Amino acid sequence: MRLPRVLSVVRPWHALAGAILVFGLPPASAVIETYEFSEPIYESRYQDMIAQLRCLVCQNQNLADSNADLAKDLRARTYEMINAGATDQQIVDFMIARYGDFVLYRPPLRLRTALLWLGPFAILLIALGIFFFTIRKSQTPQPMTGAERKDAARLLDKNS
Repeated sequence: MRLPRVLSVVRPWHALAGAILVFGLPPASAVIETYEFSEPIYESRYQDMIAQLRCLVCQNQNLADSNADLAKDLRARTYEMINAGATDQQIVDFMIARYGDFVLYRPPLRLRTALLWLGPFAILLIALGIFFFTIRKSQTPQPMTGAERKDAARLLDKNS
């Protein structure tokens, strides 16, 4: 029995290259950490805390979404503190003491963090000011030069 033409086209080196690609590449799977909590409320608090805390290594990811080693360590530390009976505020204070306000996705409004909160509004106001100043300046009529006045007078005399 003859193989269909499509199957006979597959050469051994094509199959070898495909096998190397499929089996030679490392799997792109994330490590899923499982923690055992003594009470369901602890697990809920843990999930809330790792969603509120920022990964310091990653760009704009919280601890729950990050696979960085530091994020894994901070998740483990959060788990330990919750199981030890620490309150959410104690965990936040611990993280801020070691990593600063940047560890929080919503840092408190303080003098040190005022630029984070007020900076975008200041930039918006400056941009609006520049925009309106430019528009107003372009709409202000410029006085005519002597040559323009002569041309205008000539055109008016010509049409009259």
